[in-house]
Amino acid sequence: MLKEGESLLVGHFSDLHYSPGNLVEADRCFGFALENAIASGCHVGVVSGDSTDHRLDAHTPALSALARRIHQLTAYMPVLMLQGTFSHEPPGTLDLFRLIGSHHPVYVADRIHQVALCAGQFVPSEGPVFAPAEIDALHAQHGMPEVVFTCVPTVNKAVLAAAVGVASAATAVGDHLADYLASAGAVNRQWRAQGVRTIGVSHGTVNGCQTEHGVPMAGFDHEFTIGALFDAECDAFMLGHIHRAQQWEREGRVVAYPGSIGRFHYGEIGAKGYLQWQISVGQTTATQVRTPARETVCVDFDGPPDMAKLAGVAADAADKFVRVRWTVNEEHRQLVDRDAIQALFSASAEVKLEARVLPAVRSRAEGISRAATLPEKLGRWCELTGVEADPLMDSLSMLMTLDAQSIADQVLAGLSAQSVRKEIEASDVAVSIPTTTPVKATLTDMELDDDGPEDLAVPATAPQC
Repeated sequence: MLKEGESLLVGHFSDLHYSPGNLVEADRCFGFALENAIASGCHVGVVSGDSTDHRLDAHTPALSALARRIHQLTAYMPVLMLQGTFSHEPPGTLDLFRLIGSHHPVYVADRIHQVALCAGQFVPSEGPVFAPAEIDALHAQHGMPEVVFTCVPTVNKAVLAAAVGVASAATAVGDHLADYLASAGAVNRQWRAQGVRTIGVSHGTVNGCQTEHGVPMAGFDHEFTIGALFDAECDAFMLGHIHRAQQWEREGRVVAYPGSIGRFHYGEIGAKGYLQWQISVGQTTATQVRTPARETVCVDFDGPPDMAKLAGVAADAADKFVRVRWTVNEEHRQLVDRDAIQALFSASAEVKLEARVLPAVRSRAEGISRAATLPEKLGRWCELTGVEADPLMDSLSMLMTLDAQSIADQVLAGLSAQSVRKEIEASDVAVSIPTTTPVKATLTDMELDDDGPEDLAVPATAPQC
């Protein structure tokens, strides 16, 4: 399959997530990727898990579309498909793909083992790694392999928990996989010494990697460490599960996630695509080829949406997928005009509106239930809340002793008096008195009755100064 000294070119795809909801995005992006891989002359195709988003019935358009794409790829190269997360790819989901190979076969890796690619045919090991006798038989029957894969599909943690106990299951996964990868590394060193390329393929989380939302994955319950992956002595280690593309390099060997083939959630950062690997013994590179993933725009508000800001965003959001989120108190939820926001983004491919409404929390004040009268209850409430009690007590007294008309008359009279007082205080009126010595009097220096200003009595003759 390869010429002397030629690098093995591998198209590495992952996290396709075919489903009815993701069908358009997944098929557009995967279709672009495999056509690019074919045009680039890739020798082998690898899908490192989560080809589907959940269990799919055989008659669904999403499964049919995925099968057609894999069949299209096998017309040009052999394809290895790895078992992914059980919630996305229930065991047995990939069995169908063993039957759809075209000119080249599809190999489904659903157990921990090694498999050699010899003259376009996959030859698996009987156990977790190739035994010496199997290696001799492989050489005798098929000659030197082009590449040997070390396959580590998703581990069933439930089975492991039953064996080691629930409390130890989280860390036991990483420990067991590290031991296996070290054992596989001893065999892979032998293959590499003979000039055979070695590739690891797995689906899981590397401690310290970043999610598609930029969150570091740190802890003791992840499947792999970078050190354990490099201990496998693979020229290339192809990973799936994390949707953000990222890679690590050591002594010419590379460990990498291609990320998801498309953008399936709002808020995902980084470009989407697949990886083209150029693999030689001791020298490997992985290059991302971007797919036409959909563009998403996320706008968040701590309070009601700012329509002016949204108008600016909408001007550059044609054909994009838009999500607007806001947080408001329950009493202000009516301030948000959803129809107006929808109208702003009428040219967008999708508009998703998400409101978080904070409910009004009401609690009883301690001691109110033990107060005997309503004024006592009000006084207790003012005491607990730090509110001045006298104005409220006066208002309560009016409510308890006067009828509605009397209360209204008294309030109106008070408002009228306040209005007149403010007008007088705002002006400085000079009163001229006929006298030899002028005397200036200002109304602001005089006392006014509550009922309003009275007529001023001015003596005919002012006292002499």
